[in-house]
Amino acid sequence: MRSVAEPATTELPARTVPGPRGPAARAPAARRLSSRGVLGTASAVLLLVFWALGRRLGYGLSEYLQLLVDGTVTGSVYALVAVGFVVVYRVTGVINFAQGAFVMLGPMLAITFFRTLGGSGGLALAAAAAAAVLATALVATAVHRLTLHPARAASALTRIIITVGVYISIQGMGLIVWGPRPYALPAFTTLQMADRLVTVGGIAVQAQTFWIWGTAAFTLALLALFFERTVVGKAMRACAVNRVDRMATLAFGLAAVLGAVGGIVLSPATRPTYDMGLELGLKGFVAAIMGGLVSFPGAVVGALVLGVLESLWAGITLSGFKDIFAFVMLIIFLLVRPQGFLAGKGEVGH
Repeated sequence: MRSVAEPATTELPARTVPGPRGPAARAPAARRLSSRGVLGTASAVLLLVFWALGRRLGYGLSEYLQLLVDGTVTGSVYALVAVGFVVVYRVTGVINFAQGAFVMLGPMLAITFFRTLGGSGGLALAAAAAAAVLATALVATAVHRLTLHPARAASALTRIIITVGVYISIQGMGLIVWGPRPYALPAFTTLQMADRLVTVGGIAVQAQTFWIWGTAAFTLALLALFFERTVVGKAMRACAVNRVDRMATLAFGLAAVLGAVGGIVLSPATRPTYDMGLELGLKGFVAAIMGGLVSFPGAVVGALVLGVLESLWAGITLSGFKDIFAFVMLIIFLLVRPQGFLAGKGEVGH
């Protein structure tokens, strides 16, 4: 029996710690909705500007479709380059600005090997392209082991600066080896410098365009299978959380393969030079940022969107403004939606 002087104790029910509710919890969601709203409004205004300027030039449906097709061509190449940026960043946490050098090495080495093999024939062209992709991958892995591997304990900024130095060095060596003049690679369909032109509904499409579309789609599909179905691919995906230096070397080689393939398949439609990697590398970086820098699908979509918008902008204004437009898009995304428009919950951010 309890004494009268003994204070009574009252058992209080256990209280659960409330989760983040109310305004504090709604703030991130509100910011996401706000950024999407700003991005959607900016897109609508941009399309309206395109339509108004195109009307002044007398553009009709066929002209807009032509610009759309042209945009998907460059966008497909941007996609390969952008996915290379994402591969390296997810494994190492470093933005690899040397990616542009690999885009240049692929076609320049392919041209050199093709001439060594006689300079004619589909078999020689295929062998030269394969040898160029392999050689570019070997250069990339050597670059990582010789430059970034010794600096693996340094800050991310230091390693990014190293990749810039690597790009400048490779471009300088390219100037010494190949000189400043442009080169040419035969069209894959005709195996000549002149390509076949296909006209469908008033839209002119070079035969090389189908090679670009098909090669980009096939390469990206193989990459998806590699990451989803192979042990090494799954291990590289796990490196987004727990980084392994050996996988970083593999990531550099894989990114170089993507860049070299993109440069080679684009070369018959352009005139490759020692400095072609600067523009393609930076455009691929912009596309990767638009996709969130950690999302493979986001990088592909960002690349296609960038390619189409660039083509529309160059078609209704001046072609020289195309590069300005790409970096305006970069600033907009960094300010409004740095996580990219397709960054999902399953992607690992940094």
